[in-house]
Amino acid sequence: MSRINWNKAQPTSITHAIELCSLYAREKRNLSVERIAELMGQPSHHSLYKWMSEGRMPAVLIRPFEYACGVSFVSRYLAHSAQYLTLKIPSGARAEARDINALQGSLTSAVGALIDFHDSRLSQEQCIGVLTEALENLAWHRCNVEKTDCPELSLFEEQNHNV
Repeated sequence: MSRINWNKAQPTSITHAIELCSLYAREKRNLSVERIAELMGQPSHHSLYKWMSEGRMPAVLIRPFEYACGVSFVSRYLAHSAQYLTLKIPSGARAEARDINALQGSLTSAVGALIDFHDSRLSQEQCIGVLTEALENLAWHRCNVEKTDCPELSLFEEQNHNV
């Protein structure tokens, strides 16, 4: 199995989003499904396995699940499926060169994905994922520029704003 680039991963279905969360928790936080269920306050991990297979997790448990896993693929999928973009709220801090470079990379990838899609070398689902990532990166920079006059404190901000 190939390694997942977590900064570029885009869920394609609710079951895929739940699977990505659990894979991220296992790879990045060394958490088993049993441990995730325990952190969610669930009496048994069997219900979590059922939700993962059916994609029918109760809405009130989505945030505890994502918090336990350390990533929010389910919320992102729900927003994307309703035709909304998602982005972490920027603080208005000065962007670093690597942030601008990552933006340029995602925009270049988006143009390449469009070319590949129209040449029938890329599926619609894959193309949409690359385009969504580029749009979200661009929107993050737009919001960050808006907030430069009045930056927020970065008390609770994570180091990596892309995941």
